[in-house]
Amino acid sequence: MRRAAVMGGILLMANMAVAQQATPPPPAPPRAANLPSPAEKTLGNGMRVIVVPKHDIPLVSARLMVRTGSEADPANLAGLAGITANLLTQGTTTRGAEQIARGIEALGATLNSNAAWDTSYVNVSVMSSRLEQALSFVADVARNPVFKTDEVERLREQSIDAVRVALQDPLSIARYVAARVVFEDRPYGHATTGTPDSLAQITREQIVAFHKRHYRPNNAVLILAGDVKPEVAFAAAEKLFGKWKSAPVKVTRSEGDAKVTDSKPRVIVVDMPDAGQAAVLVTRRGLRRVDPRYYPSLVANSVLGGGYSARLNQEIRIKRGLSYGATSTFELRRDAGPFSAYAQTKNESAAEVAGIIIDELDRLGAGELAETELTPRKAVLVGGFGRALETTAGIVERVASLALHDLPLSEIGAYIPGVQGVTGEAVRKFAASQLQGASANIVIVGNASAFIEALRKRFGTVDVIPVEELDLDTSALRKVKKAAFF
Repeated sequence: MRRAAVMGGILLMANMAVAQQATPPPPAPPRAANLPSPAEKTLGNGMRVIVVPKHDIPLVSARLMVRTGSEADPANLAGLAGITANLLTQGTTTRGAEQIARGIEALGATLNSNAAWDTSYVNVSVMSSRLEQALSFVADVARNPVFKTDEVERLREQSIDAVRVALQDPLSIARYVAARVVFEDRPYGHATTGTPDSLAQITREQIVAFHKRHYRPNNAVLILAGDVKPEVAFAAAEKLFGKWKSAPVKVTRSEGDAKVTDSKPRVIVVDMPDAGQAAVLVTRRGLRRVDPRYYPSLVANSVLGGGYSARLNQEIRIKRGLSYGATSTFELRRDAGPFSAYAQTKNESAAEVAGIIIDELDRLGAGELAETELTPRKAVLVGGFGRALETTAGIVERVASLALHDLPLSEIGAYIPGVQGVTGEAVRKFAASQLQGASANIVIVGNASAFIEALRKRFGTVDVIPVEELDLDTSALRKVKKAAFF
């Protein structure tokens, strides 16, 4: 009897502990970001150099950022910026690819290059005592790449193989299709990776021309963060980049300042009968990074789909068990990038998940937002920001974004108060104007036979494209059938 009473007491205490843990404690007050003031200088050739001292560890991260990326890909050459950037480290006029790799390894450094929508870049991370040596590799690969034919062909084949693998994945296909639906044949409409057809058309001469046109010091910014004094960094930059010749550069804009009229929202299904699950993606045009609604957009997205406890994940995963996770994001670019909300689910529940996402978009713009929900979602943003600034690479990433969009560097100190200042009413107004379900496109990739009738019942007209007829090189999204001649 006594033993039973003791066991009962233990179970009662355990249940009380579980009950107490069911509601997490409120977040602690946010701490101010401890970021030293950046110093900057512009070299005679127009290259901007920004230095953020951080002397707690003997490490420096640096990025040479070219202010042109995949938005400058010609219409039929999607992937050109990415191919160009990735080839930079594969040989220069003074070093072969193996020499570059061995030289970087000997310094205990890391070196990589790539392209994004509005930028191409070379990153390096190294001990501060070897900074100038590491920067000499950055200068060499950015200024003097040779683009050897065999390296071009090797990377082309690797890139085509990677895209073909991606085109077996429903979510990857949905993202490719969504870009075409939102941006059609404008620059943001293609894939940064390119397609097998577009990659096959890229020649060495086009790569050389792209590099010559865009990789110029007056179109570049060098950002350094870590254990380095500004005067030391400026001297190294002058030594290694000062003789780099400038030239007129026209930074391609995807849409310019003219307003683009959104097309009528579409519901598109890519029928992939062998798909084990369906990818559901809801998308529309979003915002430019410099939009004054930047902070409301961050908080609204955090509430909607910015984490485990956000609304989409709560509704789709936790309450209904329809997916391992649902999320949303604004891709904030030089011009208005896309907003996307997406989840993967079993084919049979694809229409239901699409409906939930649309409903949650509308609910965010229609109802009040309680502080008990808003405060934790802000804390997620502030916490992520703080963690990013703990690393030199994270600081470089943040400062590079500000420099790319011509925002004042002091903006990095405005992030926390900017997020904290967003009210529930501001989130509601933003969502009501920018996230209406009726203006969103729906893209589903999966076995259409399992969900097509339910989808039509909820949304009406649905455009079904068999996966073998899909053409990602055009906004029509369908391969042109060749006429038969007899």
